[in-house]
Amino acid sequence: MSSYLDKVELFAGLDAAQLEQLARSAQLRTYARGTIIVSEGDPALGLFVVQQGALKVYLMDEHGREVTLSLLHPGDYFGELALLDEAPRSASVATLERSELLQISRAAFLGLLDSHPTCARVLMRNLVARIRSLTDNVRALALVDVFGRIARLFESLAVPHEDHWVIERKLTQQDIANLVGASRVMVNRILRDLVIGGYITMDHHQIALKRKLPARW
Repeated sequence: MSSYLDKVELFAGLDAAQLEQLARSAQLRTYARGTIIVSEGDPALGLFVVQQGALKVYLMDEHGREVTLSLLHPGDYFGELALLDEAPRSASVATLERSELLQISRAAFLGLLDSHPTCARVLMRNLVARIRSLTDNVRALALVDVFGRIARLFESLAVPHEDHWVIERKLTQQDIANLVGASRVMVNRILRDLVIGGYITMDHHQIALKRKLPARW
């Protein structure tokens, strides 16, 4: 597992011995599709690293409305705040397909810092980079219009395929609405116009980007 942890952004810069110490304490857990791994408000007991599968991080209000904060894929992680404090989980996480996760306890993480104090600086740098990325996401939700958020989402998820780009993750219009903080009706209108304009194609919730998206809608 140490050879897998070295691909995780949070642990970039740790040496092989330090990664091996974390790997020895990690537990591999398998979850079926639709499983809620953690719920907002749960006690935070450690960090999870995605080894296989796909998950969503989300919030739910008292009326049952859901906002998806992010999608997670192999190499991503969640629960890093649990490594530093004992506050409850700040969001819920559920699997979108069968997933394998490595769980690293707070005790194991603190044990690494005790035996290798120099790790603290490396991990602090990586956590700061994570915070900057989250700040960019908040800025987009606050300052960018819905079309801009959709374009940003598509460009972040798309991978090259032959002469165009595809979003391999199948997304419904409601998924997209949850991810960009908009209504499904607005998302439907924007997607329809992008299809008519020849910018994207959609087939069974799979989206292909045929050419660069316009600067504005």
